[in-house]
Amino acid sequence: MAYRLTITASDMREINRSAILEIIRRESPISRTAIAERLDVSLPTVMRIVDNLVEEGFVRAEGSTEWSGGRRRPLLEFNARSYVVLGVDLSGTKMYGAISDLGGNILDEIDMGRHGTSGEKNYERLLKLIDALLASPKLESRRVRGIGVGAPGVTLHKEEVVKWAYSLNWRNFPLKAKLVERYQLPITVDNDVNLAAMGELWFGAGQGSQNMILIIVGSGIGAGIIIDGALYRGGSEASGEIGNFIPGREFLGKNYQDFGALEKAASGTGIAERARVNLRSRREAAELESLTADDVFIAARHGQKWATSIIDETVDYLAIAVANLSVSFDPELIVLGGSVSPFADMLVEPILKRIKGSIPNLPRLVVSNLGLRAGVMGAITNVLHNTSNFYVVHKLS
Repeated sequence: MAYRLTITASDMREINRSAILEIIRRESPISRTAIAERLDVSLPTVMRIVDNLVEEGFVRAEGSTEWSGGRRRPLLEFNARSYVVLGVDLSGTKMYGAISDLGGNILDEIDMGRHGTSGEKNYERLLKLIDALLASPKLESRRVRGIGVGAPGVTLHKEEVVKWAYSLNWRNFPLKAKLVERYQLPITVDNDVNLAAMGELWFGAGQGSQNMILIIVGSGIGAGIIIDGALYRGGSEASGEIGNFIPGREFLGKNYQDFGALEKAASGTGIAERARVNLRSRREAAELESLTADDVFIAARHGQKWATSIIDETVDYLAIAVANLSVSFDPELIVLGGSVSPFADMLVEPILKRIKGSIPNLPRLVVSNLGLRAGVMGAITNVLHNTSNFYVVHKLS
């Protein structure tokens, strides 16, 4: 692989533009002088870039003023209402879509039921969802910046191809190419958990962090890894597929093609399946079929022994995953999200208790405050980054 050793003047402008836009987004209202001082760039450079951002609609003048060059200039603020983004999360057992402004304020949202049985049926349901969002009266002639889609499984973000999504029955599915044919808008496609991690970083529990990990526990298990403020994707863009963790020696030597070892043990699907096995001789077949992970958590909360043993095992497996991620990446923060979030009181403290003393530094473990919306919030960042040449720069020491 060839590495670029220099950057162009155009690259430098985009780097400065990204830094200025981000500081305005995070700290507005803010003055041009303060931006120049914080970023150690010249005031004329800041003024030129700010003028461009105002013209594009990302920044606007705020009512307060600063003294600059012998006259008053208005302070600057991020114009969150300038555009809206359509975000779609295809993970789990539902398709969820929302319209949001750039500040993460949801204008409208749609929750559709379970996916179809075939890959093409699932794609048709996605089109139905996007069409419904575009037809929403809440758009109110707002400018749509783009559509961001989060897909489960391995998704190649540069090619924007879904390499393999078991729950959607998509393999090497050219999702962006198909959507571009239908919609005259910028389209971005990425892994659903990666988007959720970016959503947490920009709008959720991860705000202010540079190194964090989001663990999603739902029908499957995945992680989004943020290093130095940017997503870590890995050599084949499969980083964070922690559902394939081997959580114990008893899992070695077995074939886990479509559903990983950790997922079989600790995902919502795995929890429900273990409950069905434990209750096989005590419940009717129809009752077992409808049993969910939520039912197991609720039963454990009420002290039913069959359920408490399953949840205790689940905590063990998740504790192993949290410990291994913590010592591998040393994050400032680990966020726990997904359908298990309502039962966080049964997970967070028990997980930390399990690993205390077993690893050098106990991680800060918190629960997502965005819930199902995390992926849509990440779609906002993804669309914004991919339609405005967004840079994250770090000096190597």
